[in-house]
Amino acid sequence: MVAIFTTTLAQAAFAQHDHANHKTETTALLPLYYNIKDALVSGNANLASSKANELLTALNTPEAKAIVGNSGDELLKYAGKIAESKDLKSQRANFADLSESMVALAKNFQLSTEPIYQMYCPMKKANWLSSSSSVKNPYYGNAMLTCGKVVETLK
Repeated sequence: MVAIFTTTLAQAAFAQHDHANHKTETTALLPLYYNIKDALVSGNANLASSKANELLTALNTPEAKAIVGNSGDELLKYAGKIAESKDLKSQRANFADLSESMVALAKNFQLSTEPIYQMYCPMKKANWLSSSSSVKNPYYGNAMLTCGKVVETLK
């Protein structure tokens, strides 16, 4: 009974938050995503796992769950798979799916006041997001660091 009451109070309190707080919560997710991307670019599986855990923590906040809705389930699923794995190939495969969910989120919410570059890797046939227009491919790292192109700029 106490849990139900507490949950109801938390939901009521959250419902009173204004749109500016929503923006703050969603903007916190993008840098965490970028950290995973950067770890994969550098080929560091341990760092990618650690950074995916940080994204999981942020996604599990009540505020983030309320904002990202159904896409949050996908983000949690793939961030969790990256966090659990120390295999770079597996992490990169799950990053493609994580990126699809982040692209959708970026198109529905203002995740940044800076431009967000949607990149595409023709070899992997997968997208990712970047804060820079210069290509640094997270799917192949040093093997094909500059493989890819900007396909859209989200503002």
